[in-house]
Amino acid sequence: MRIEKVDTAHCVGGESPLWDPEEQALYFIDNFGKKAHRYHPASGKTRTWNMPEIITAFALRAGGGAVVALTSGIYYVDLDTGELDCLLPLPEPRPHGFNDGKVDRRGRFMIGASTVNIYKPTPDGGLLRLDPNGSLTQVDKGVYFSNSPCWTPDDRTFYFSDSWLKNIYAYDYEIETGQVSNKRVFVNTADLGGVPDGATVDSEGRLWIAIYGAGKIVAFSADGTLERTIDMPVRFVSSVTLGGTNLDRMYATTIAHDIGGAPAGEGAGYVYAIDGLNVRGVPEPRFAG
Repeated sequence: MRIEKVDTAHCVGGESPLWDPEEQALYFIDNFGKKAHRYHPASGKTRTWNMPEIITAFALRAGGGAVVALTSGIYYVDLDTGELDCLLPLPEPRPHGFNDGKVDRRGRFMIGASTVNIYKPTPDGGLLRLDPNGSLTQVDKGVYFSNSPCWTPDDRTFYFSDSWLKNIYAYDYEIETGQVSNKRVFVNTADLGGVPDGATVDSEGRLWIAIYGAGKIVAFSADGTLERTIDMPVRFVSSVTLGGTNLDRMYATTIAHDIGGAPAGEGAGYVYAIDGLNVRGVPEPRFAG
């Protein structure tokens, strides 16, 4: 196994890595830096889109462009011009903030909702489903700090975390309707020394998840058994995806500072590539709206 720092944009808060097989490119966001990036490994070039607000979730659209969650709502982004079009504004006072999201294999965008005040969290967040027709439905509630949405390859299980509680949950997922049921604790990460953050599932159904604060990426089998541990060179690993030509290279985003704003140390805030894991990913779908 080899871990190396990627020569792309440095982030205040790197998150939401997404590999696009069509472009052979890695997308990722800088939440507090208010940017979205695209890194093309073959050319070594990075393109950046500036956002007017903190950005907390990103997905590509089937018809072109992207959909993002910002502080004030959900927006479409024209990736050619950088122009934003507000799809769904959040009312004032804001009932929650968005954090982390992924698209299911029917083109729905599942978005986490988090407490408004991360320093004094309350369970006013949840799980939201943005359908291709633009409607937004709350499918779970009582969440402090949302993270980790992803699905097993058979679409029957959906994973989602409340980082404040250190719980990774598993749900039964109905792919035809986008409904969740039978919520249960899959794993609690307290013994790993950190909180569950961004995640992905490989082609064999293992859940790979960044353990924020512990400097680790871990893999769990479908029954919750800890199978693999990757010790990273920085503490605040935030999310992971599997990409590359054969979907066998892991990319991990990291955070440049702790929750109080103190620098997290040398190498923090960069994207890292991990080779030699002998696993393959599953292509991420695009939002159908």
